Amino acid sequence: MKNNSTHVSVDDLLRRREERPKKRRRVSELNPPVSDASSGSEIAEGGEQDFLDNGSESNSGVESIGEVGVEDNLISSKLDVEDRLQSFSRRTQRKSQQVVPQSTGLPQGPSFASLGISLSLLAALKTMSIKVPTEVQAACIPALLAGKQDCIGNAKTGSGKTIAFALPILQRLSVDPYGIFALVLTPTRELAFQIAEQFAVLGSPLNVRTAVIVGGMDMMAQALELGNRPHIVVATPGRIVDHLRSSSGEWDLSRVKFLVLDEADRLLTSTFSPELSYLFNTLPKQRQTCLFTATLTPAIENLAEAPPRPDKQKPFVYRMRETIETVSTLKQHYILVPSHVRESYLYYLLCNPPESTIHLRQAPPEPVKSGKSFIKTLMIRSTALHSRLTQRERLSSLSLFRASVVPVLVSTDVGARGLDIEDVAVVINWDLPNEPEEYTHRVGRTARAGKGGMAISLVTERDEERVLEIENRIKTKLEEMTVPEDKVLDKLNTVSTAKRLANMELHDSNFGKREEIHKIKQATRGEVGEV
Repeated sequence: MKNNSTHVSVDDLLRRREERPKKRRRVSELNPPVSDASSGSEIAEGGEQDFLDNGSESNSGVESIGEVGVEDNLISSKLDVEDRLQSFSRRTQRKSQQVVPQSTGLPQGPSFASLGISLSLLAALKTMSIKVPTEVQAACIPALLAGKQDCIGNAKTGSGKTIAFALPILQRLSVDPYGIFALVLTPTRELAFQIAEQFAVLGSPLNVRTAVIVGGMDMMAQALELGNRPHIVVATPGRIVDHLRSSSGEWDLSRVKFLVLDEADRLLTSTFSPELSYLFNTLPKQRQTCLFTATLTPAIENLAEAPPRPDKQKPFVYRMRETIETVSTLKQHYILVPSHVRESYLYYLLCNPPESTIHLRQAPPEPVKSGKSFIKTLMIRSTALHSRLTQRERLSSLSLFRASVVPVLVSTDVGARGLDIEDVAVVINWDLPNEPEEYTHRVGRTARAGKGGMAISLVTERDEERVLEIENRIKTKLEEMTVPEDKVLDKLNTVSTAKRLANMELHDSNFGKREEIHKIKQATRGEVGEV
């Protein structure tokens, strides 16, 4: 028999040679030219060359096997080239996205470096995790660094007003570090200690010396501090005036370049006017005066609009843009309560805080010690802050509350000004303030630096006008909060018993007599001030 597979005609050979370029074209069609893909092109070219070599071996004895091998090679080459090209394309896209950043088109805000802050102070800001200036800082820092104008800064609570005047003072101090360079006045002692701490942290690269001169502390120790000529003095007006009057010339304020009135709306009242008048007459005229406040009062507005002295420019004034004095992250509520059972509502709120605030503040458990107040009698861990405590007791109470050792701080308006305590969840107004601007400062102890918080005011039948005045002041309506009255009154007997026990302890401690003595001292001091 004849073997047909070994007998190939010339026409068959010609036909095969015409068909093979078509197969090569199929491979080339799968491999489009890529300019930068050197590895991909090498792989494609190698596959095509292998196919051409196999096709050129025209062994007539294994023609059918050769045809199958060619098809398999073609399919595998086709898949391999496609996969590699797709992988290379994705890799190239990722590189191009990394090399060419996408522009957001949003304007970039100022940085502390662009405001002219020195490298050493920038490093100190970094340690405090302060990266971007707030609006009041971006506005006031350049004006204070220029040294030609006084400054009035108005911004919401928790917006960083202390940094706005501390940075320019420290930068100017680094040029001429001699004597008492700046005097910062505050209405409360606790705020003075807080400001001094911030100066110490920011000024640590400059070895800044600070002194806190407030009432309730040893005057001899304070006199020695002033004799060492600290760079920054943070004081309450009454105590610094007492030192000036009793000083025998060891120190003075003749080189003061900055006078700062923090919480200026409170300082520019009749309470502090005698001390401020004495200081203004003592301080050098060539100085920069800075006023910072969260609430603008007529006294501050009059200073802003008053014509300057012939040798001075008109002060730089920054007013916050929003008409609402309180921050947007603060939820403000009121509860209508009968005045004779306010204690029961307060007890219910302390035992059942709103769910939205539970995560904001937690205090570790601690057994209640001997109770000396109404809240402690109810077995709620708390501490107090008011003017009848010694300064050491006041600072101790604040430290316990800051460290979350106790969850409740019972405070008068002594604690309403400037105190920056992290993660205060709720501020409860036991009674509404007489002046509506004081409400802004009270509730400003929570919802600071962009965080959330809640303010709850206990409103009795006598407080309707005060609520309206507060709402008109802050341009916000307080929302009513309802609590289950039956659950509140369930504990009425327990609360009443605790109230009676607390009143008995106050009576036994001669608190009433001490109050009378304090009032007599205040009246005598007022008469001396008028003379």
